[in-house]
Amino acid sequence: MFDPLLDLALRAALAGAEAVMRVYADPFEVTQKDDKTPVTEADLASERVIVDLLTAGFPDIPVVSEETVPAEGFASPALRFWVVDPLDGTKEFVARNGEFAVLIGLVENGRPVLGIVHGPAAGVTYVAHGPGTAMRRRNGGDFEPIRARVPATEGIVVVHSRSHENSRRLAEYFQGKSVLERQVCGSALKFGVLAAGDADFYPRFGTTMEWDTCAGQAVLEAAGGHVFDLTGGPLRYGKPGLKNDGFLAWGATPAW
Repeated sequence: MFDPLLDLALRAALAGAEAVMRVYADPFEVTQKDDKTPVTEADLASERVIVDLLTAGFPDIPVVSEETVPAEGFASPALRFWVVDPLDGTKEFVARNGEFAVLIGLVENGRPVLGIVHGPAAGVTYVAHGPGTAMRRRNGGDFEPIRARVPATEGIVVVHSRSHENSRRLAEYFQGKSVLERQVCGSALKFGVLAAGDADFYPRFGTTMEWDTCAGQAVLEAAGGHVFDLTGGPLRYGKPGLKNDGFLAWGATPAW
């Protein structure tokens, strides 16, 4: 159905999700990484499956994955590389609210060009490889094209992380702006919400890593949306340390 790269990425994401859901079905142990973020057996099992499949399919494309990349990132990224988050939203996974996802993105020349955002518990998958190719599948149905929307004139719908619901920074940012509704959603599924035209804006002011955003950005931009860093420039990939200093993700037209 898809081109070889997207087909492989989708198969890898689905296989990783199977590993995740096997752990999700039973009691599991949660440990902490050096950066104090949680990690579970599901993160590691999913990563093993995904990395093996991607490497076997395209051995010339290196894989950067959350659980195995050195803490300092990699100093000299390739012009083309996979970016994998085997379980995005581990806190949502631990809370068992279903708002977690398996993420696979492909970077070329510093830009995300392919993305898979697969939410196995939420029953939704977003895919894209290039402009105008964004699609969504819900509850095992067919893939259908999606498109980011233009905000309504009376105001915008914002989607943000549950942990930021009472953020002072968010409240200050929206002061004096026309916001119709604020939705909460875990993980990179928020990018899919924008790409499908179900919200207009997703701001993130804190630090994220490139594997948190690559796949979602590829899907959103393929659907006609936009992702900027906090200076208004493009969100780039292959940066030293692989860190993002915040971003603003919009649907079809930024409102400000």
